[in-house]
Amino acid sequence: MKALQFDRFGSPDVIVLRDVPQPVPGPGQIRIAVRACGLTPADWHVVDGLLADHLPPLPRGLGLEVAGTVDALGEGVTGVQVGDRVFGPATFDGPTAGAAEYALMPAWAHIPEGVTAEQAAALPMAAETAWRALDDLGVQPGELLLVHGAGTTVGEAAVRFALHRGIRVIATAGPTRAAALEEIGAQVTTYGEGMAERVSALTPGPVDRALDTAPTGGRIDRADRPSPAGGSLPALIELTGDPDRVLTVSDFAAAAELGVRITTEIRYDQMNEFARLAGEGILAVPVARTYTLDRIQEAAELSQSRRPGGKLMLVL
Repeated sequence: MKALQFDRFGSPDVIVLRDVPQPVPGPGQIRIAVRACGLTPADWHVVDGLLADHLPPLPRGLGLEVAGTVDALGEGVTGVQVGDRVFGPATFDGPTAGAAEYALMPAWAHIPEGVTAEQAAALPMAAETAWRALDDLGVQPGELLLVHGAGTTVGEAAVRFALHRGIRVIATAGPTRAAALEEIGAQVTTYGEGMAERVSALTPGPVDRALDTAPTGGRIDRADRPSPAGGSLPALIELTGDPDRVLTVSDFAAAAELGVRITTEIRYDQMNEFARLAGEGILAVPVARTYTLDRIQEAAELSQSRRPGGKLMLVL
């Protein structure tokens, strides 16, 4: 099969497309014929050597979330059969991952009717991170939540989940996603200097909790000025009055300095719920552009610019 691999750590330039053996599903795994593979900033961290000490030797693949058609079942797998359309996380502890013609999956859900493979493959990481962040932050129905960086895929998923849970939402975002966030029910203002004052002007009462989903350090795109130490976290603490009421999914170094909460333990136990919400139109992650496997360098360049405008997707 065709698959993307890298033999050494570094920039996305080390990624090559080559012919490799198809992976064999182990106990509890399935193999799918991949139709779409979502790209995330985590892919470039893995290529750069993240988790290098915890994974088998090189070569290795990339692509952490996929959608496609079930092709083979591992021992003990139930509830799914060959030919079913599924989506979820791809295994990435072997020589290939999701960016391949065939991929292994340790968890999955059926793709709902009316949802394309590209739309489904955009969901797993953004939905999992957003759902987990809201749970770990402890935000309750009726509270006011500030989602900073809501124009990111995780940020928009968090806004959608929060509104569905009966939580009031103020979102900070740039012009690309502002109108879409307002359309689903969030109050939207811009990020950057003066954000705390603009947020305060939107609510007569306090902000109960704040979720930071912006890229590390608070930068959202190249047009931003360099962020001060801690990015936007000091402003979020000011708005909530308590660092324990703030959680970041990205700026872990600043969180440790400021006493802000973080969340890191990935859990895919809500995949069927994500599928249900996607089928009902409540959960959606915008797909900005699609690429074939041989255009991975072009996709990586746009992804690393931090202004992709939505999810970038490899399609097969």
